[in-house]
Amino acid sequence: MVSNKLVEHVFFFGLLAGVAFLLWKIISPFAATLAFAAILVTICFPIYEQILKRIPKHNTSIAATLSVLVVIAIVVAPLTLLGSVLLKEAVSIYTMFNVGNQMSLQNSVAIVEQFFSNSVPGFSIDIGGYVSQVAASTVQNIGGIFAGTASTIFLFFISLVSTFYFFRDGKIFTSMLVRISPLPDNQDEKILGRLATAVRSVAVGSVLVALIQGCLTGLGLWIFGFDRAILWGSIAAIGALVPGVGTVVVFIPAVLFSIVTGSYVTAIGVALWGALAVGFIDNLLGPYLMSRGNKMHPFLILLSVLGGMLLFGPIGFIIGPVVTSLFIVLLELYSMHISTNAPESITQRSKTKKT
Repeated sequence: MVSNKLVEHVFFFGLLAGVAFLLWKIISPFAATLAFAAILVTICFPIYEQILKRIPKHNTSIAATLSVLVVIAIVVAPLTLLGSVLLKEAVSIYTMFNVGNQMSLQNSVAIVEQFFSNSVPGFSIDIGGYVSQVAASTVQNIGGIFAGTASTIFLFFISLVSTFYFFRDGKIFTSMLVRISPLPDNQDEKILGRLATAVRSVAVGSVLVALIQGCLTGLGLWIFGFDRAILWGSIAAIGALVPGVGTVVVFIPAVLFSIVTGSYVTAIGVALWGALAVGFIDNLLGPYLMSRGNKMHPFLILLSVLGGMLLFGPIGFIIGPVVTSLFIVLLELYSMHISTNAPESITQRSKTKKT
C-alpha cells in the first residue's frame, strides 16, 4: 500500500513542476532582457557598492537608482547613439550601391573586382553585392529596433526596472538561492562567486578589448582617409568578439583595396596601424584581462564563446563561458568531496580487513 508521505511528495513536486512551467511561460518573453540586466548588474555591482557607501543611512533604493543612471550613461546612451549612426551609414551604403548616385565608389569596387578576376583566372567576386547585402542586413536589424518603437520602449522599461531590483535586492535573491540549495553554504557561495568572476572577466576581457580595438580601427581608417570609419570600426569590434577572426576582417580588405587602387603609402600605413596599435591591444591587454580571476583554458574559452553564440545568439558570448565556468567549478567541488571522503573510506576498509 502506498504511504501517505509518498503521495504527498509526488503531489507536491508535481504541483511545483506545473507551477514552475507556467511561471517560465509567463517570464520567457522577457528572458533575454532579464539575462542582459543580470549581466549588467553583475558587471557593475562594485559601482553600486561604492555608491551605497556614500549614501546617507545606506539607502539601497537611492543607491540602486543612481546605479541605474550610471548604467544608462555609460552603456545605454552610447549604444543608442552608435546604433543611430550605424543605421544612417548603412542606409547610405545600401542606397549608394542600389541607386548608383556615387560612381566613384562603384568604380573603385569595380577596379578591385577586375584585379581579382585578372589575377586568378576563372575567379569572380561580387564585392558590391556582398557589401550591399551586409548593409541591407544592418538596416533591417538595427532599423527594426528603432522602428518597433512601442516594443522597444516597453523592453527598455523592463530592463531598467529589472536592473534596479537586481541592484537593490540582488543579495536577497542570492541568499534565497543559497538557503534553498541542498549544497553546503560555502560551496554555494563558491559557485556564485565563480560565476560572477566569469561574467566580469569575459565582459572586461572580451567586450572592453573589442570596443577598444573597434575604436582604434575606426580612428586609423579615418586618419588614412577612409570613408565611414565608424561603420568599419563597429564591424571590426564585432569581429574582435569572435576568436580567430579579429579586426583583420576589416584591415585585410582595407590594405588590399589600397594596393589595388594604387595607394601604396596608405596600404603600408593601415597595415602598420593594424599590426602595432590594434595588435598590441589584442595580444597583450586582451589575454591579461581575460586571465584575471578566470581559470579557464584559452581553448575552452574559444569553444564556449563560439558555441554560446551559435546556441544563444549574440548574448551567448557571455552565457557560454559562464556555463563552462559553472561546469568547471562543479567538477572542482566534486573533486574536493572525493578527496575529503577518500581517506575515511580507506581507513574503514583497512579496519574491516584487520577484523
